[in-house]
Amino acid sequence: MRKNFYFITLSFCLVSCYTYQVRKPVDPTADNKKDPKNNATVANNNASGQKDMQPVPAPINVKEKLAANKNVRIDVDGKSYKVIVDRWENDSLVAHPVRQPDKILKFHKNQINAEKIAEKRFSQPIADIITVTVYAGIGVGIWALLQQ
Repeated sequence: MRKNFYFITLSFCLVSCYTYQVRKPVDPTADNKKDPKNNATVANNNASGQKDMQPVPAPINVKEKLAANKNVRIDVDGKSYKVIVDRWENDSLVAHPVRQPDKILKFHKNQINAEKIAEKRFSQPIADIITVTVYAGIGVGIWALLQQ
């Protein structure tokens, strides 16, 4: 019983409410789907024989996404790094790994996969799951004490 209790306590200590999430760019076609007036206009344009032009997504600026002191996960040449951004030196990113402030990493902006830059953010669903689980555990603990 004690081993299980220690294991459960240790697993709760290792859970974090913070996750690395890739910020999705705004899709201009999604706005058209929400507005019925725009849908009618698009349908009339397609019916008249005009080609539907697909908007070209704007290029992602790596320097804007990786500002100083941000905690991010980046993909460089197929390898993933969790780093804290220190600064930009011309076209090179200077950063250090999350738990190793003494180690310095340098990456050229062309090496970084801009589509896989994930920022560390608070995850409300995970926090809610942890809260409900802790409350349920407290309830079971009180119930077990009252049964004796």
